[in-house]
Amino acid sequence: MIHRIEPVCQTPLWQQSLANAYTDVDAFIHFLKLDKETTPAARAAAKQFGLKVPREFADLIKKGDPDDPLLRQVLPIGEETLAATGFIHDPVGDLEKVVVPGMLHKYRGRLLLIANGSCAVNCRYCFRRHYPYQEATVYRQRWQEAIRHINQAEEIDEIILSGGDPLALSDGKLAELAARLEAIPHLQRLRIHTRLPVVIPSRLTAELTAWLTRGRLKPIFVLHINHPREISSELAVGFNRLKQAGITLLNQSVLLKGVNDSVKTLTDLSYALFDAGIMPYYLHLLDRVAGAAHFEVTELQAKQLQTELRANLPGYLVPRMVRESAGATAKQPIF
Repeated sequence: MIHRIEPVCQTPLWQQSLANAYTDVDAFIHFLKLDKETTPAARAAAKQFGLKVPREFADLIKKGDPDDPLLRQVLPIGEETLAATGFIHDPVGDLEKVVVPGMLHKYRGRLLLIANGSCAVNCRYCFRRHYPYQEATVYRQRWQEAIRHINQAEEIDEIILSGGDPLALSDGKLAELAARLEAIPHLQRLRIHTRLPVVIPSRLTAELTAWLTRGRLKPIFVLHINHPREISSELAVGFNRLKQAGITLLNQSVLLKGVNDSVKTLTDLSYALFDAGIMPYYLHLLDRVAGAAHFEVTELQAKQLQTELRANLPGYLVPRMVRESAGATAKQPIF
């Protein structure tokens, strides 16, 4: 009698990392050897916006240092629970620009699809930390409505996949969506906004490169990296593979108090990005989302930083400093 051996379906390493991310405040604080007196405030803030940090990213954080710039981006703190004038739930006017569920039309020639509602990491300054993802995520049952709308909008030539994080979906699901988009003749480019590979470098799989490069749409990756220490050696290798495959790599950062609000850090970041095959693109002023006021850098300070960056860096490595304003037809340059 012949016994058939069924193939083993192994969960990809990056999906295992997603499942094993820190979500418990006590465990995270214990791992990083932080003062346990910070725990009650962290728990209170996490009730409003949960803790989520992959272990690979946690390993990059300096243990015992409450001021570590990587830690500040992900640790819930008491200031998040305080109301601040001008800080609101929808600071960039996303909800006003919904054209069909999960699709935003903000700028001429481009549509944004919220392909997935979850992220690999909960950044504490996230401008969509209050976004109603359960109502908006475009996935399978809602793809048809979005595809129908894109088909009819012939002035659109670029689709942006956003979230959440689109790369939290499997390569198979993303390839299916990409194939549907490729069938629309007036589309030319597919842009993917993601932070997931930054916190889980193993997400840069061969399958990802394959589906990105086998279609006719020009692929563009827009990464979200705020500090040079986020670019690990593994991540740099993965990005260079994407670059060699012909994928355009851009980075947009957020200017954050206590994280990257110094000329040295921003200069080092631009050089580290370039070494990894990524061009600096935007440096955003903080979106004034409720819960993130403690990250704000004043516009006066931002302009001074931009002046010094121009003096320190070659022009092609100076990111454009911008602010996103609700209702505006484009990102607004600071000066």
